[in-house]
Amino acid sequence: MSRLHVVSGKGGTGKTTVAAALALALATEGRRTLLVEVEGRQGIAQLFETEALPYEERKIAVGPAPEGASRWGSSRTESGGDPLRGGVRRAGEVYALAIDAERALLDYLQMFYKLGSAGRALKKLGAIDFATTIAPGLRDVLLTGKACEAVRRKDKNGRFVYDAVVMDAPPTGRITRFLNVNDEVAGLAKIGPIHNQAQAVMRVLKSPETAVHLVTLLEEMPVQETADGVAELRAAGIPVGGIVINMTRPALLDNGDLDVIAARGARSGVAKALSQAGLGGARRGGLADRLIDPLLEQAREHAERVELERAEHAELTSIGLPTYELELLPEGVDLAGLYQLARDLRKQGPI
Repeated sequence: MSRLHVVSGKGGTGKTTVAAALALALATEGRRTLLVEVEGRQGIAQLFETEALPYEERKIAVGPAPEGASRWGSSRTESGGDPLRGGVRRAGEVYALAIDAERALLDYLQMFYKLGSAGRALKKLGAIDFATTIAPGLRDVLLTGKACEAVRRKDKNGRFVYDAVVMDAPPTGRITRFLNVNDEVAGLAKIGPIHNQAQAVMRVLKSPETAVHLVTLLEEMPVQETADGVAELRAAGIPVGGIVINMTRPALLDNGDLDVIAARGARSGVAKALSQAGLGGARRGGLADRLIDPLLEQAREHAERVELERAEHAELTSIGLPTYELELLPEGVDLAGLYQLARDLRKQGPI
């Protein structure tokens, strides 16, 4: 099972929401997940209704209880330990981290060059901000490197600190370049710690430990961008996990229903039903009769949308990846809704 889950998607598809729901879904039975943000938008803090995330790993949530659990505790076992201890099924935990490129560079300088206070002096002089601004690729190297370090990190007992790391990554249009930048750096720096670090990161990103999941809507542009993103990731040798179809809506009518409703006899029946509901008289020209055409028009638009969504769904299925569906939450995504999405993901099998 993958340990690094990278979540991407076209803007507006809800990739941050899906990343958060996935982190919750993976935090079950004593497991610990880390949810990583790399774009500096503090979207994770907003979803979990907490204060802005600092550059440190902070516990922000407890995973949802498995269905049928008789007792549920809030403390975790050690990673890799028995989640059932003393008959208590223990909750997992979700930690979060907003990676800051400047702070990550300071970590990098300390790790490989032992600069310590000299590195902090560079920050005060503005040299670090200057470096990450003139070399955008360096920023991506630092962001991916920090996430991969969390994937590989072990405690003093040799166990992984996190069972899974979920990254809320950049949009689909630049996800391949973002993840593949270390390959470019490794090619430019032939030897030394930068070369070794870049290679270590790429070993994680191109291994079975990693899966990139793409979030989409059943609309033409997001579906096309998803198909293009999958092709680019495959060409770069980066493992693709699944496709999450977000904000799906139930089909209430199809064209067959419309044909029945539009028939003259059916119009009369609809008018009577509206009249019985207190919406005016059923006679021709009455209020109930006048409501039928606007209702039929709305029904017709709904049926057309359903047909388009079915075509887009078939396009996604043809890509040949596992698909997962999350329903639209009419009231928006609050904390309770986030837990509901996590449960829905878990019901659909491993991701």
